[in-house]
Amino acid sequence: MIAGDTAQAATAYRSAQAAATARGDERDLSVSHERIGDVLVAQGDGPGALAAYRASLAIDETLAVRDPANTQWQRDLSVSHNKIGDVLVAQGDGPGGLAAYRAALAIRETLAARDPANTQWQRDLSVSHNRIGDVLVAQGDGPGGLTAYRAALAIAETLAARDPANTQWQRDLSVSHERIGDVLVAQGDGPGGLAAYRAALAIAETLAARDPANTEWQRDLSISHERIGEVLVAQGDGPGGLAAYRAALAIRETLAVRDPANTEWQRDLSVSHNKIGEVLVAQGDGPAGLAAYRAGLTIAKTLAARDPANTEWQRDLSVSHNKIGDVLVAQGDGPGGLAAYQAALAIRETLAVRDPANTQWQRDLIVSYVKLAQAAPENARAYLERAASIAHRLHDEGRLKPVDHWIIDDLAAHLAALRGPV
Repeated sequence: MIAGDTAQAATAYRSAQAAATARGDERDLSVSHERIGDVLVAQGDGPGALAAYRASLAIDETLAVRDPANTQWQRDLSVSHNKIGDVLVAQGDGPGGLAAYRAALAIRETLAARDPANTQWQRDLSVSHNRIGDVLVAQGDGPGGLTAYRAALAIAETLAARDPANTQWQRDLSVSHERIGDVLVAQGDGPGGLAAYRAALAIAETLAARDPANTEWQRDLSISHERIGEVLVAQGDGPGGLAAYRAALAIRETLAVRDPANTEWQRDLSVSHNKIGEVLVAQGDGPAGLAAYRAGLTIAKTLAARDPANTEWQRDLSVSHNKIGDVLVAQGDGPGGLAAYQAALAIRETLAVRDPANTQWQRDLIVSYVKLAQAAPENARAYLERAASIAHRLHDEGRLKPVDHWIIDDLAAHLAALRGPV
């Protein structure tokens, strides 16, 4: 939605809400709450959206209990659970989001089993598997996430084969390939991840060419380019990665200009600037990299200020501070780098306290402590000990990814070096 559209939509939905209340039409009232929640999400108002979705859920629960055989009401209830899960996850409540997603999944499994030929219910089931996979991956359960994603992929492949002209099902298939690629890459399987990303890209290019005005498909295409760029960079192909990142950036700049109020597109643009900055810095072009990072930081600050409860945006801001700190330190500006690292740490400590089960945020803390140890040698031991404590705890709990096991030995070596020869 563009800015004017969101305001107009909110007005229209609130009018519909009042009319449904006057008529005593419970389902229409539920739908109105849900639509208002959608607008509030688009405007960056997570708490307001959560309240609207919960109002919708309360009505849906009443209707579903009143007539368990009414499949539309059962489906409505599953949608409400999913939307609440989306907001909770965005606010950093992974366990709460997972519970909501699993409540939706239970309903959808029942519906899909009741009528396997109902393609809408099959697709709903695929969506639930993907949502659950997202949370499991965020909590450090890669194998569990991969299982969920593959369950979604199996459904998406069946639907896409049934009707190749159905663009929604084609897009679902592309998204499933992309999610599987994410997990494979995280597990160290770069070639497998790249193959999955390229399968997603092929579908995304076809859809985007079919309807260039479809902003969702344009965004999908930008994501595919970005993911491929990440793998190419990891494989040592900097120029190939930079080209892929710039292809993503070009699409995102167009989208961001089209609707400056769209927070998702603004975030995408910030991410693209950061990734381009990474490659430029790696290629030895520090000034250009710093400029790219600062462009990303400007956007990240605006988003984080708009909705302080949105943990994804808060984390983005911490990432931007760290990247700028890296370049400043490399350029000899130690005080500037230290200030940037401290700004990142403040955000990460807050996030880690908010959801200790989020493995990524715990790992982020390790990174911040290591950077501060390098920038402030006088406090290096204290920072490294904090980092080591987190790493050991994650390892003991089985939450330290295999690709990150080196962190423990590396921290031990640095601490030993500080102690000097025995």
